Amino acid sequence: MTATGNDIERAAKMLGQSKSMTVFTGAGISKESGIPTFRDAQEGLWANYSPEDLATPQGFRKNPRTVWEWYDFRRNKVWTVKPNPGHYAIVDIEDRVTAAGYPFTLITQNIDNLHQEAGSSRVLELHGNIFRYKCLDSNHPAPFDDFKDSTDVPPRCKRCNSYIRPDVVWFGEMLPEPILTAAFEAAGETEVMLVVGTSGIVHPAASIPILAHRNGACVIEVNPEESALTPMVDIFLKGPSGIMLPELVRAMMAHIA
Repeated sequence: MTATGNDIERAAKMLGQSKSMTVFTGAGISKESGIPTFRDAQEGLWANYSPEDLATPQGFRKNPRTVWEWYDFRRNKVWTVKPNPGHYAIVDIEDRVTAAGYPFTLITQNIDNLHQEAGSSRVLELHGNIFRYKCLDSNHPAPFDDFKDSTDVPPRCKRCNSYIRPDVVWFGEMLPEPILTAAFEAAGETEVMLVVGTSGIVHPAASIPILAHRNGACVIEVNPEESALTPMVDIFLKGPSGIMLPELVRAMMAHIA
């Protein structure tokens, strides 16, 4: 299945004429910027560790220094990359939708902050943010300035002295309830959902486009390959988001309501 000019035109018409829009993004859009997926990043020394070692509360309690250093390694990689044209195209879509006075929500599974760096302002981060921190025992927010001069690895929370950890969702943890609730509300109310670069196999996040579809939204998927969600979407645009989304924005401009 490949995208045709007619597919792009149909998608652009739906985007341009909708009265509410939600965008849902996964690891694929970040990979186009050069950020490896979790498992791809387990290279070299890190190939010797399992996800249970590096991304669970149990793994952190067992070997906090190793997990802290793993996230430092990942964070330093993220620092070296920039948003790609797909990220900026989503900003263009948000600007045009909100300028018309319509609701817009961006829901992401990514933790890399690239949507915000590109200029997106209405972002629901399902899995947290690698540049935020909190304490392990009490979830106290931990601004970087609070521990940047600490020699402890990991540093300790100023309020309760427990270890500071990345503010991301680890395996076995619940997604943040207010964020997940807001995401489901947006999916249940949107007229159009644009799904970008997700495999559609990680739940409960993958349930969000399914809910939109069940509530009558037009679901448009942009992906280099078909995903678990492709059989239920209304329009599938096969290709990298950095190519397909700018093309979609250009076509969308002719259909702004």
